Amino acid sequence: RIVQLNGAGSIAGVDFASEILQRFGQAFGAEVEHFPVPAFFDDPEAKRIMWRERSVRRVLDLHAQLDVALFGVGSPRSEVPSKVYRSNLEQADQEALVQSGVVGDIATVFFRADGSTQDIPLNSRTTGMSFALLRRVPRRICVISGKSRLLALRGALAAGLISDLVIDEPTATWMLRSLSN
Repeated sequence: RIVQLNGAGSIAGVDFASEILQRFGQAFGAEVEHFPVPAFFDDPEAKRIMWRERSVRRVLDLHAQLDVALFGVGSPRSEVPSKVYRSNLEQADQEALVQSGVVGDIATVFFRADGSTQDIPLNSRTTGMSFALLRRVPRRICVISGKSRLLALRGALAAGLISDLVIDEPTATWMLRSLSN
């Protein structure tokens, strides 16, 4: 079974997540469980209310049973901004991320260079799995490409979120060089 890690609905109305999940489902002959919520709620109270709905609760319960999580690391500094940053965040949100010292996100949950997520206001509206829950998944596979995501990768590693890393050679080389300095 393939379970979507975070909501993907946005004000832009474009949702590629469903198509990507369906392709994974077809490739692995697996049933796909979509997470029918927006990537971000406008109000934290709306999130609290939705989390009590049975249809949403069912997917949240599946998150707690995952044995493998496959994810990328987003970065506000990325050469090609992800949909999270392009389609979902207003200018005030972007500024709040900078003020909070955010270097990246995993499944819409934002974090700092030390891997911390506390007191990042936008996280109260996000739909991604908490890092505490993600850490309980036995196998956490991160796929990353591009030097502009390295600071975010380091934060994710500091948070203890990655058990397996898939990285392109130029980025891996740059990472190793930066670690040896």
